[in-house]
Amino acid sequence: MPQHAPNRPVCRDCDGFPVVAITTGTRHPDGFRATLRVACPGCRGTGHVPTPAAAVRIAQVTR
Repeated sequence: MPQHAPNRPVCRDCDGFPVVAITTGTRHPDGFRATLRVACPGCRGTGHVPTPAAAVRIAQVTR
């Protein structure tokens, strides 16, 4: 069965795993570990590389 979604290249910085949870070493009062969610700065948490036209628009907006 054909796929209709376009093929988007995977981010080379995060290899497609854009968000990670990092433990801080402390625990909440209920016993769970305190974690931080960090997104990949290369793809901004999407896991995919933007197309060249989109990259130009992103660069113009962030300046």
